[in-house]
Amino acid sequence: MVKIAPSILSANFATMGEAVKEIARDGADLIHVDVMDGVFVPNLTFGFKMIKDIKPLTNVPLDVHLMITEPERYIDEFIKSGADILTIHYEAVKTDIVSVLKKIRELGAKSAISIKPDTDVSVLKEFLPYVDMILLMSVYPGFGGQKFIEESVERAKQISLMIKESGFDIDFEIDGGITEENVRRVKDAGVNVIVAGSTVFKAKDKKVAISSLRNN
Repeated sequence: MVKIAPSILSANFATMGEAVKEIARDGADLIHVDVMDGVFVPNLTFGFKMIKDIKPLTNVPLDVHLMITEPERYIDEFIKSGADILTIHYEAVKTDIVSVLKKIRELGAKSAISIKPDTDVSVLKEFLPYVDMILLMSVYPGFGGQKFIEESVERAKQISLMIKESGFDIDFEIDGGITEENVRRVKDAGVNVIVAGSTVFKAKDKKVAISSLRNN
């Protein structure tokens, strides 16, 4: 089943609570929360308090994507704040990645790992027993509204095959530049969780946009 995870990075921060409730009503399966620290990526977004404040507004799971250096320092706090899925970046962890992924699960959240567009997909193989989801970045992380990197389709096929051969039940998410025009290609490549920011939040009808991404 394909899941749609609108990214609130593209929402109006002044009315974030209403934005979260609206996309939940309009059919979002997950709410994607991009946490950036201005160090790992060249942008600053939000942290614990935003997650804690929006958590009571919806029953839709919060898919929290940590684009921060040394995310292992903050695992407890993000899960305590309300993260249902917690994604760390392969490139950002300074300690043992497997231990961090195990800790996420032990604290009651689903564990996920992400890689940047220039990181070889083969690095993911050793972590498959410890993740509930893999997140492939199809733009360079940091800012919403970027153009989809075409090579991501082939990378997605490689990751999808890796997951299939592992035998583990792992969701496969993609984030960056996904539109109604290219979503079918990434689904055909094996992706089943679609992150979409601008495509949803700039749409005249968000419900139609979410439905179109799911069914195209």
